[in-house]
Amino acid sequence: MSTEVRFSADDPDIHQPYRAAADRYTHLGYRRVGNSGLLLPPISLGLWYNFGDNKPFDTQREILHHAFDRGITHFDLANNYGPPGGSAEYNFGRLLHSDFKPYRSELIVSTKAGWPHWAGPYGNFGGRKYLLNSLEESLERLRTDYVDIFYSHRVDPDTPVEETIGALDTAVRQGKALYVGISSYSAKRTERAIEAARALGTPLVIHQPAYSLVNRWAEGGLFDTLGTHGLGSIAFTPLAQGLLTNKYIQDPNAAPSAGRTSFLDGFLSEDNLARLRALNAIAERRGQSLAQLAIAWVLRDGGATSALIGVSSVRQLDENLAALDNLDFTAAELAEIDEAVGTGDTGVNLWAGSSEL
Repeated sequence: MSTEVRFSADDPDIHQPYRAAADRYTHLGYRRVGNSGLLLPPISLGLWYNFGDNKPFDTQREILHHAFDRGITHFDLANNYGPPGGSAEYNFGRLLHSDFKPYRSELIVSTKAGWPHWAGPYGNFGGRKYLLNSLEESLERLRTDYVDIFYSHRVDPDTPVEETIGALDTAVRQGKALYVGISSYSAKRTERAIEAARALGTPLVIHQPAYSLVNRWAEGGLFDTLGTHGLGSIAFTPLAQGLLTNKYIQDPNAAPSAGRTSFLDGFLSEDNLARLRALNAIAERRGQSLAQLAIAWVLRDGGATSALIGVSSVRQLDENLAALDNLDFTAAELAEIDEAVGTGDTGVNLWAGSSEL
């Protein structure tokens, strides 16, 4: 007879099915995207860097579970997110096919195509073949039949906008995207894209511009255009790729996180460090961190519909969500912020190559 103990005093460590928090919709309000029927949380989660093969999958799962439990329903991807490119979609697809499968109807999943993704002449910019082939591959990686939003990720200066927008229209008519949008298009090109989309009967509903305290190009006509035509906006890099945090105030020589070597090309100039110190003083008086001030400012009245953040931990996610505790600004605070930033070029708009075309 076996002498092995036939019972254990402790619960075995086994995988438990994920159950979303019952109170997940009590934390955040939801904002209408322009004149559409789409609603987004004020803070959405971007999976640009920390959700590829460079981070443990268990860490990714923990962050994504916590985000949804806190009311974040929108997860933003692109065909080239990782690293390596495509791995963020693949990893998120694992969750979408398992833990999040019962909640697919509660999620807003977006993806994009436009930047280089595969070799040869058909894996870049905004041609019809690239956009539709890329979407097909994204759906395979995501293990879903459709995405909620599909974007043209950047301007293609050599392809007629009618072709690019026509591909987005096809995606909707094929049932592979529910809504479509554009990213990093100038106000003028946005006007042309809006006209092309309306002519096809599939209106654009959202624009995704880079926008932050120190990168205000979207105020030069883009937001006015979006308002006139009833589009919403979701601001990516509201923290200017991590510049608008206390990290570089404390140590200007700190190594950039997430492989952001672009900081080495002048982001941490003396002028920008002076801006950070002045903005941080304003944040402290408001009872916020610099990052919280930056997110709150992007979401102020007249700002973006949603702020698209990236995080590497649950703690960082909660710190960013705390920005929503104080979204109100006095006229004096806004004026002081404008004075702190000034009118000089901060050099942080890495996407000017598209948005200035």
